[in-house]
Amino acid sequence: MPYVMNDMEKGPLAGLDAVDWAGLEHAYGDADDVPGQLSALCGPDAEERKKALHELYGNIFHQGSRYEASAAAVPFLARMAADPSVPDRDEVLELLAALAIGYDESHLPGGVDIAGWRREIAEFRARDPERIRAEYDEWVEQAPDEGERRVREMRRAMFDYDLQLRYAEAELGAYDAVRREVPGLRALLDDGDAAVRAATAYLLAWFPEERDASLPPLLRLLDGETNPAVTATAVVAAGLLGDGTLVDRLRALLTAEEPVVRWSAATALARLGSVGADGAVDARVLAELAAAEAEPPEAGAPGVLFHEGDLRGFAAVGLTLLADRYPGEALDAVTDGLAAASGPATFAITSAAVRLAFGAERPAGPAAYADLDERQQRLIRVLASRDEGTWRWANFLEILRAWGLPHERAAMRAYAGLPTE
Repeated sequence: MPYVMNDMEKGPLAGLDAVDWAGLEHAYGDADDVPGQLSALCGPDAEERKKALHELYGNIFHQGSRYEASAAAVPFLARMAADPSVPDRDEVLELLAALAIGYDESHLPGGVDIAGWRREIAEFRARDPERIRAEYDEWVEQAPDEGERRVREMRRAMFDYDLQLRYAEAELGAYDAVRREVPGLRALLDDGDAAVRAATAYLLAWFPEERDASLPPLLRLLDGETNPAVTATAVVAAGLLGDGTLVDRLRALLTAEEPVVRWSAATALARLGSVGADGAVDARVLAELAAAEAEPPEAGAPGVLFHEGDLRGFAAVGLTLLADRYPGEALDAVTDGLAAASGPATFAITSAAVRLAFGAERPAGPAAYADLDERQQRLIRVLASRDEGTWRWANFLEILRAWGLPHERAAMRAYAGLPTE
């Protein structure tokens, strides 16, 4: 049985019973099981806490979706994170970040475009559903091949204006619920637990509307922090919130002793170089990101949370920002990273690689292999050489399809002139 606090113990859960959870929705219907799961997170049994966290991710963050109950759970989670007597507070902070933004890869490398997000929902709310369906029909008719046509027909069939609007508003509602807690959570940058400090820095990175209050303590953390993973997380967070005025401050960290701190500085500077006053990006930034492709740095405990801790994948994303200055070198580095990866770890790298090799827009179809340049040919050979396990992932195949490349392993190997296995 999950641990349930009595009235004298409630603390962070004060007011939990006052919420009409049965009247709120989560992924599996009524949210009347959420109070028990929140209570279990505060309990003494580690297995029960683990189970409750898993259930909450499934209920109020189901495959990245958020619901009415998601925003309702936020104030209780925030009070748990701020209460030193609650176990596993770093995991609670990670859940809060997930509820706010979904999967962070959709916001990288630029950070949360909250103004665009708010504008997009407002525009969708004002649109005529019938006009949207007509646009879906036109989109299906413009499909370049039969496979893409089937994908587009499926998306058209699944379109439900009211449902999509409800989900969109629930996602933004969860984001705003977490944002309201940010001023109180910011103090956790000074917490005695390194995992809590890292998770707090990660959380702050996603709220540009809180930039003016969040940047100073993040930068102060760089001066006194002794844990490399916390420092690296704070550097990336500052890079996502800041502008070109931070370039000189962060450039100095490119010579830090710890590789993960150098990686974080390069990651932040790759973003800031595209918006900074002078537009400068050091060749050292390229070198550090390329080194992370060849061999990702070890973060150590508590780890770097960005991109689910996949520093090679995040480095590949960062390298796409250098394409205008170092197009060949960036593609070489990402292809090196792809050659060392397999399975889900290839997704971000493959997306970056094909973008660097073939441009942001989908080509009409793949050119003859002989007409590709040397770097493009090498990328095709590396893709064709990924193992069968990688080629079984629909995510990997969809990336190739989106650029008009062969999306069967045998076809890719034939395209590259490699023998069939």
